[in-house]
Amino acid sequence: MEKRGYQSFEQLEIWRKARELKNEIFEEVKKIPADEKYRLADQLIKSSRSVNSQIAEGHRRRTFPDRIRFCVQARGSLSETLNPLLDAYDRSYIIEVRLNCYRGKISEIEKLLNGYISWLERQK
Repeated sequence: MEKRGYQSFEQLEIWRKARELKNEIFEEVKKIPADEKYRLADQLIKSSRSVNSQIAEGHRRRTFPDRIRFCVQARGSLSETLNPLLDAYDRSYIIEVRLNCYRGKISEIEKLLNGYISWLERQK
């Protein structure tokens, strides 16, 4: 039974937004040519999954510094996701409108992460 007031990582807005991004990217990579499957497509899938994984793992850590560390890693995974999206754009696998849509989503998640990190730092 959960403690009163406990919030699962699945209830965190930041995790839900990162999940949406991950699922959109999973659909997007289906359009990437087969010869990029084990390069660009896998890199996009792994980095976008890492954002969610880091948030979830950090959420269950006991100390605020541990939680912050995982959020910082999640923020790094966001950058790691944007870079191959830029590569996909450079290779004309995605159009500029899609790239800018992803940039906006990544920026929104990064702002949420920064806010969460600030909140965690105040809890220390």
